[in-house]
Amino acid sequence: MANLTTPFRYDYVGSFLRPEKLKKARADFEAGEITREQLKEVEDACILELVAKIKELGYHVITDGEFRRATWHLDFMWGFDGIEHKKTVDGNTTFDGEAAMIDDTFMVGKISVKNHPFVDHFKFVKALEDENTIAKQTVPSPAQFYAYFTGAELLDTTLEIYGTEEAFAEDVIKSYGEFIDEIYAAGCRNLQFDDCVWGGLVNPKLAVALTGRRGEALEEYKKVILALNNKVVEEAPADLTINTHVCRGNYHSTFFSSGAYDGVADLLFGEENVNAYYLEYDDERSGGFAPLAKITGNKKVVLGLVTTKTPKLEDKQSVIARIKEASKYVPLENLYLSPQCGFASCEIGNKLTEEEQWAKLKLVKEIAEEVWGA
Repeated sequence: MANLTTPFRYDYVGSFLRPEKLKKARADFEAGEITREQLKEVEDACILELVAKIKELGYHVITDGEFRRATWHLDFMWGFDGIEHKKTVDGNTTFDGEAAMIDDTFMVGKISVKNHPFVDHFKFVKALEDENTIAKQTVPSPAQFYAYFTGAELLDTTLEIYGTEEAFAEDVIKSYGEFIDEIYAAGCRNLQFDDCVWGGLVNPKLAVALTGRRGEALEEYKKVILALNNKVVEEAPADLTINTHVCRGNYHSTFFSSGAYDGVADLLFGEENVNAYYLEYDDERSGGFAPLAKITGNKKVVLGLVTTKTPKLEDKQSVIARIKEASKYVPLENLYLSPQCGFASCEIGNKLTEEEQWAKLKLVKEIAEEVWGA
């Protein structure tokens, strides 16, 4: 088992653009033209190619690029008993004017989890580790799961099933514990909680719209989701590294939220007990670095200064200047560099080519080596 731990000086969030042959295979499977086994063969081959490219570029963390998923978060939820889904008709969650064509996902009974499919997905990547690489598993955060089913649209259904939000929160903690036990037993030592909840809460108007709460009720809700994340981290094995990625939406190069971290910094940076934060910082929607002064302890910050939303390569010296600016608030030795998000949070992917994707990662590595000698 590799003893490496994330983050690395040059790193990435998790998802990669799906190759065309994978997109075709998935479409063929949904049309009933190939079997699930045939789809898996294509997925396996594409993941092997992806990991080989990651290693060739010199990165130390490997993932499956989320190639077996339709979306970054919903597929994980579908692995739970009590959760079902169906194809959306009109799309949902407007991203900067574009409706996301992702499955409608809903609760039909109390949740539990056993033999989650992501565990086998992880085992495939785990087997590809070597002395220079460590496999990382990405999943939506406990707060993301909880918020999805207690937001303005789905809360009534959740209360019909659970009676109280507190009872549902207890099952979220329990189920995440069960999943972590399974994936830890499979050899996972690096887990990443992807969390758009905080990315939505940075926008006051959107926070009210998403949660259906305002004022003191909204502030209490923030404390609840913080406690959820922290409880799951607290109960996880001590040698499991848990990081988190905070995002403001990433669908087909669009976004759903804008706002600086100031309004959530006290809780997110001051009190969430993760090892590292992968933070979106690729444009003005994320605000400045001053909220990073709220980072407590020896927690690390991975600066997402290179965008995955557009193909244009950033100016190297400009990125270096921003790293130095961030170091006014967090010591340079606790800073790292990555793209601001994945390249394909959903199957559709962002609006750049695979060649442009790899150019972005090459740039991240070059900058990190210049700044830290990594």
